[in-house]
Amino acid sequence: MILKIVSYGHPSLRRENKEIGPDYPGLQELIANMYETMYEAQGIGLAAPQINVPIRMFVVDGSPAEGAYEEEVMEGFKKVFINPQIIEETGDSWTFEEGCLSIPDIRENVNRQGVVTITYLDENFQEQTETFDGMRARIVQHEYDHLEGVLFTDYISPLRKRILKRRLNKISYGDVEVPYEMRFLEK
Repeated sequence: MILKIVSYGHPSLRRENKEIGPDYPGLQELIANMYETMYEAQGIGLAAPQINVPIRMFVVDGSPAEGAYEEEVMEGFKKVFINPQIIEETGDSWTFEEGCLSIPDIRENVNRQGVVTITYLDENFQEQTETFDGMRARIVQHEYDHLEGVLFTDYISPLRKRILKRRLNKISYGDVEVPYEMRFLEK
């Protein structure tokens, strides 16, 4: 089932998100719906807060971006991250233009560390600790930020934010065309 993605300005993108256990109701269906929603929106990651579910979980699948990022192999990078905790961010920081399904039609350069180590539970609630680099690290960091109430726009300069303010407000209230279902603030 395709779920509505909340827009910039929606309170779910800034609230605290709770850890869950294996008894979380409808978890496997939620995971399947998140993947379906992400694919429909042509995304490579989706966090639960983006669909107005206040839990610490996100899904990724980098394979649609295969070859788009300097020949980086993204195939096989399809994972569910439940209750993740970033342990360490290291490596040279690098800037790349990011976008977000909750902030359509805006892309901005964001500087992030090149390597991330994260511990999480997979969809079978098996504990995993993995280190990702390059674009995989960036995708994980971006989605993890959603669980912390942080958006990629929080990383841009105050001047750039002022320049984008009008466009961001328009997105908040639905004055944007997107090829997927969204939930906007009421005017």
